[in-house]
Order: sequence, then C-alpha cells, then structure tokens
Amino acid sequence: MPVDLSDRLVVAVASSALFDLTESDQVFRERGAQQYEQFQIDHLHDQFSPGPAFQFVKRLLALNQIQHDLVEVLVVSRNSPASGLRIMESVRQHGLGITRAIFRSGKNAHEFMPLFNVSLFLSGNRADVDAAIAAGLPAGHVLPTPYRSREEGSQLRIAFDFDGVLADDSAERVYQESDSLDQYFQYEQDHAAEPLKPGPLQDFLSKINRIQDIERARHEADETYERRVRVSLVTARNAPAHERAIRSLMSWGLGVDDAFFLGGIEKTGVLNVLQPHIFFDDQLRHLNDLALEAPAVHIPFGLHNLADPTSSPPRDA
Repeated sequence: MPVDLSDRLVVAVASSALFDLTESDQVFRERGAQQYEQFQIDHLHDQFSPGPAFQFVKRLLALNQIQHDLVEVLVVSRNSPASGLRIMESVRQHGLGITRAIFRSGKNAHEFMPLFNVSLFLSGNRADVDAAIAAGLPAGHVLPTPYRSREEGSQLRIAFDFDGVLADDSAERVYQESDSLDQYFQYEQDHAAEPLKPGPLQDFLSKINRIQDIERARHEADETYERRVRVSLVTARNAPAHERAIRSLMSWGLGVDDAFFLGGIEKTGVLNVLQPHIFFDDQLRHLNDLALEAPAVHIPFGLHNLADPTSSPPRDA
C-alpha cells in the first residue's frame, strides 16, 4: 500500500544544509566530479560534521516521539547515488530518522517537491533555492552559520519574520511607495481588518501549529507533559502596523507564542536571547550580522530580493 505523506509535516533538506561539506566541496572544485565521487566512496564511513540546519532537523525529527509519523525529512542532493552513500551513512551514524532521499547527479530536485507534499525546502545552494522560489515553492537558503551544539533537551524553537516570509510582500511594497512612515502606518491601520495574502512559509507554520495543537491536547490531559515546540514572530513592524499582522495570522487560523514588534530595533539582540534553532527572514541585512548566533535562513522572496545577487556572502569567513 502506498505511503501517504499528506498528513505529515514534510521538510526537504539538502546535504549542503544538513552537514558541513567544506572539505568535500574543495575536493570537487580542485579534482572534478569523478575524483570527488571516488573520494566519497573511499571515505564512506567518515562521518560528516553537523551543518547549520542539523540541530533544527534533529529536533524536528524528535517530534515523532510525540506521535508516530508527524514529521518526515527528505534528504535531497546534487550528489550522485554512489557519492550519496556517504551522506546516508552519516545520517545513520548521527542517529537521524531519515530514510528517504533524492540524489540527482548535479541537478536540482525542486521540481519533485510537490510530489512529496513538501512544506519547506532548505539548501545551502542559493541557485537551487532561487529556482524553487521562482516555481512558487517554499524554500530557504541556509547561511553558513558555524554549528553550535546548543543545549540538551528536546525543545524546538522556531522564529519567523513576517512580511515576505509568512505573508506576501504587498505591505512592504506600500511602505516603499509611501511618502512617509506616517502614510504607511495610516494605510496599515485602514486595512488592519484586511488579511494579507500568505507568503512562502505560511503552510510550514500551519503544519507546525498542527503539531502544537497535538501537544496542547496532550498537556491538557497530562499537566506534567512539557510542550516542545515554541514559535516566535520577530518583525520590524510596530504599532499601529502590528494589528494587521496579528489579524492576518488569526484569519489564516494560525498563531505564534511570542511576538516582537521591534519598529527598527535590531533583531539580533532579541534572537540571541530567544536562541531559536532556526530563524527565517527575507532580508539579508538582518541575517549577515556577525553577532547573530541563531542558524539563519534567507527567504529570497519578494521586493527586497529583486536586485539581490544569486549568492549571498557568508557571515563567517
């Protein structure tokens, strides 16, 4: 009987986001594809070190302890099936519950995402993410943040920007076209009851909220149960523009645990206290701060990314 993924939160993660492939990338650039493949075969049992999305994926998969088959993570890679053996061996060695993978021998796999009901595609390859976004798919470019082991435990903390991430960029376009901040605020106040259209990661939040609903019900039945998933909104919006963001979430039937309406205050300080295991934002200037400790994902969607280069500079050399 075919496996149905429609009721699961499905995340596709590229090997470039899950593991640190620095050494392998150097071999590929210096020796070419054929010797790269042989290098991976020769080092089959040499475990890849964790990459920037590793903690997020590990804690996401651990949610299947709450209820069987809540989450599915799919590895996607430009590696050949032969060189991909090392990737899956590292998955096994790290104890990640990932059994499905796509290896494309140099090609992007984004066109297959709808077949697997993917709500989020993470990759360290900006070109692959751009192609997915252009196709209307929910994708993010994982920046090369140094891996931090983080704390023990099973809590999963996720932080989102709002415009261009959870919502579309229509309000941002109004902001850019306004003659003053007051004019933008007036527009948002006048349209506070008019929900914004969903952005690239609205469905991902919806699936996360579904897991939170399951946790909430479990906590109500057993007060000793400690909920694992916490979601935060960290946005440059402030009053009175905050109301439309909240009302949009409510109209979608979605919610967050924390909301920070910062009105131009730098996000880095708030994020470093929150310590999310992943943070999504559509503006690179919020993510390229060297002081930012959170694993950062750039969503190259909307107005702010029309003139962006096809690749972004790493935050750490």
